[in-house]
Amino acid sequence: MTAFLIVLALVALLVIVTLVKSVRVVQQQTVGIVERFGKFRTGLQPGLNLLTPYVDKVRYTIDMREQVVAFPPQGVITEDNLMVSIDSVIYFQVNDPVRATYETSNYIQAIEQLTMTTLRNIIGGMDLEQTLTSREEINEKLRYVLDEATGKWGIRVNRVELRSIDPPPSIQDSMEKQMRADRDKRAAILTAEGMRQSAVLSAEGQKQSAILTAEGDKQSRILRAQAEREARILKAQGEAQAITTVFNAIHAGKPDQGLLAYQYLQMLPSIAQGDANKLWIVPSEIGDALKGLGSAVGQAAGIPQKAEGTWQAPELSNGEVPELDGSLETSGAPAAAVVEADNAVREAIAAAEKAAVGNRGQVPVTPSVNSQQDLPTQEPPAVEPPQR
Repeated sequence: MTAFLIVLALVALLVIVTLVKSVRVVQQQTVGIVERFGKFRTGLQPGLNLLTPYVDKVRYTIDMREQVVAFPPQGVITEDNLMVSIDSVIYFQVNDPVRATYETSNYIQAIEQLTMTTLRNIIGGMDLEQTLTSREEINEKLRYVLDEATGKWGIRVNRVELRSIDPPPSIQDSMEKQMRADRDKRAAILTAEGMRQSAVLSAEGQKQSAILTAEGDKQSRILRAQAEREARILKAQGEAQAITTVFNAIHAGKPDQGLLAYQYLQMLPSIAQGDANKLWIVPSEIGDALKGLGSAVGQAAGIPQKAEGTWQAPELSNGEVPELDGSLETSGAPAAAVVEADNAVREAIAAAEKAAVGNRGQVPVTPSVNSQQDLPTQEPPAVEPPQR
C-alpha cells in the first residue's frame, strides 16, 4: 500500500512537471525563441503557447520594444589633434528576433563598439570648432552608419544623440576666456550704441526745446510789444485828454496877467527851500512877472492881458459849470477883497526882492501897484540871466 502511494505520487509529480514544460506564457512585446534539440524551431508570440515537453526549449526571450542604451564617454581625437571626450545615447529596436539572436552573440555590445569606431571616423575629419558646433550633423552621420550596419542583425537604429562633448580643461579655459571677451565686446558695443542713441535723443530734445523756447520768446516779445504799444497809445490818449481838459478849464476860467504873475511868484519860495541850496538862480522872467504884477494893464511877453475866445469848462462833480468873464468887478467880488489881494501881491514882491538882493547884491526897483489906476501898455525890457 505504501509503495502504491509512492508510485502514485511520482506519477502525479511527473504529470505536473510535464504540464509546466508544455505550457509557456509570453508577455506583450516579447518574443520567445524555441529550439528543438539545439535547432531553431519557432518563435513564441505573446500569450499562452503549448510546447512539446522535454523536446522544445525556450532559449532566448527578445524584447521587441525600443530600447535606450547609454555608452560611457569615449576619447576621440579631432583633426587638429585635440582629445575630446564624447558620450552618446543610442535608441534602437529589434525588428527580427531570430536574426538578432543568431547573427550576433551580443547585439548591444556590437552596437557599442560600432558606435565608438564610427565616432572616431567622423570626429577625426573635423576640427574642434566644427565638432562643438556640428552636433546635428554628427548625429545624422552616426545614425546612418549604425542603421546600415545593424540592419543585417535585425535591429533598426532610430536615433543617436551625443550627450556631451568635453574638450580638455586647458581648451575649456581658453574657450571660456574667448567667450567672455566676445561677450564683453558685445556688451561694450551695445553700451556705446545705447549712449549714442541717448545722446542723439538728448540732442533732439534740446533742439526741440530750444525751438520751442525761441518760439515762446518770439511770441512773448510780440505780445509785450503789442501791449506796450497799446499802453503808450492809451497813455498818449489819456495825456491828450488831460491836456485838453486842463487847457479848456484854464481858458474857460479866463485868467488875466495878474493871476499868472501871482502864481509865478508863489513858486519862488519853493525854489529857494532846502538846506543844501548854496546858490539860487533868479529866472530872467522875474522882471516880466514883476512888471505884469505892478500894472493892471501891463502885458508880459507871451501872456495876454485878457483871454479871449469861447472855451468849454470841464464839468464839476455836481454837474455845474461856472461862468467867468475874467473881471473881479463883474464877478461880484467886493472892494475889500481886491485890496486884500493887492496887499498879498505886495508882500510876495517884497519877499522876491529880498531873495534877489541876497543872491545878486542888487536891489531891484519895486514898481508901484495901484489897483485904481491903469498903466500904459509897454514892452518889458529883457532881463539878463544871473551869473553863477
